[in-house]
Amino acid sequence: MAAGAKAAARAGAGVAGAGGRSRTVFSGLAVTAPNGSTTERFWAATLAGVSGIRPLDRFDDSGYPVRLAGQVRDVAGPEQIESRLAVQTDRWTQLGLVAAERALADAELDPAELDPYDMSVITATSSGGNEFGQREIQKLWSKGPRFVGPYQSIAWFYAATTGQISIRHGMKGACGVLVGEQAGGLDALGQARRALVDDASVVISGGTDAPLGPYALACHVSAGQLSRGTDPASAYRPFDAEAAGYVPGEGGAIFVVEREDVWRARGAGHGYGELAGYAATFDPPPGSRREPGLRRAIRLAMADAGVSPDAIDVVFADGLGLPAADLAEAEAISAVFGPYGVPVTVPKCLVGRLQSGGAPLDVAMALLAIRDSVLPGTPALSVLAPGCDLDVVRETRPAPVRTALVLARGYEGFNAAVVVRALPGDRP
Repeated sequence: MAAGAKAAARAGAGVAGAGGRSRTVFSGLAVTAPNGSTTERFWAATLAGVSGIRPLDRFDDSGYPVRLAGQVRDVAGPEQIESRLAVQTDRWTQLGLVAAERALADAELDPAELDPYDMSVITATSSGGNEFGQREIQKLWSKGPRFVGPYQSIAWFYAATTGQISIRHGMKGACGVLVGEQAGGLDALGQARRALVDDASVVISGGTDAPLGPYALACHVSAGQLSRGTDPASAYRPFDAEAAGYVPGEGGAIFVVEREDVWRARGAGHGYGELAGYAATFDPPPGSRREPGLRRAIRLAMADAGVSPDAIDVVFADGLGLPAADLAEAEAISAVFGPYGVPVTVPKCLVGRLQSGGAPLDVAMALLAIRDSVLPGTPALSVLAPGCDLDVVRETRPAPVRTALVLARGYEGFNAAVVVRALPGDRP
């Protein structure tokens, strides 16, 4: 069946999306997040406004000015990651392996039944295997080179998650990794869509991250953007008048994406929606008169999807939680949709910013919002910051959702935007 589906796709049998290309379908997804270690647990907690932000207990943080983090519980233990693999991989990769396994099951797809060269893995990362690398460096300086394990050479590497997923599932097609901090998770999906044109029929994509080790947290602190709040309910408050930084977190989401013709040919049970539009930009030089990068990314992603602003039902904002950054994002959204012109939400205030795992988590929420006709809220918001003329969804509410826009910004000027929407024929 796989060979026949592939041949049909090459012959142009697929249903065209924007620009005449075959639609890119999200056929499976899996979430690992601080407020829910499985997709449905996470989604139920998010809709109920349950936070996963808690005091950091991974290591002694007494020397750090930060006390809170979003830590994933009950994932990547021995029941999910066998011991031989656990010693080779960092926690970030282990979270990705667990999510990939679950996403494949959700898509009802067995890689053993497909052509290994027609399957690809394209993920995002930001901090790499920081905890694993730090442990090995400590061994080097405290005990000597003979005590450094052989897996140091691969476990820290940015492509480790992509490589381990491809090895585990026998996926030998075009593989890669995108590094763009928070924006990288959307860039990976954009690259996955490109791969589906010529290189593959199925792609594992998305991203996870685990930037909560001592060294990684020190890097966060040096950037000067972390919240020093001690109340989990209010430490990370995007678009709020009292916003004072973000809370770091770990986790993310992994997807199975397929060409629609291939997905339909294999008779899978369901699809969450399509990746209809994508764009990436960089911020222009300070003081220039060029269009702000995030606003341009929004326009380009909607043009790529062939939709106008009135077709967007909700925006999942980046929401850095710093006054200047929040105001810039609010201005970009208002410039496209008009003041208070579209519902905007930042449910990541419940889990923290997950770096390369954060934007994929937002995409998962957008797809689940489409599935369930609901808008998740932003419960941390108290008083909207001056100048942020946004219709922020504060509490979860039912609403028809057919098309959603997801935004992400990376450190030092990366911007990305994607449009996801329901598949034709799906009920609102």
